[in-house]
Amino acid sequence: MPKLYSSEQIVKTLEREGFVFISQRGSHVKYRKAGSLTLTVIVPAGRKQIPRGTFRSILRQAGLDESAFGRG
Repeated sequence: MPKLYSSEQIVKTLEREGFVFISQRGSHVKYRKAGSLTLTVIVPAGRKQIPRGTFRSILRQAGLDESAFGRG
């Protein structure tokens, strides 16, 4: 079974990759790549495990691959 990531792990990786907090509405947090107006990622907040499909959607939005989560 593939590893499931928490919201906290995803946010730490996004911040390491240059994303900055923009806003939060309810349980969803918005991050944007510094210096970019188009690269925006929405992350569910406070989750211990993000479902695999949601995680893949976050990767697509961020333009990252899963290897970014293996570092640090």
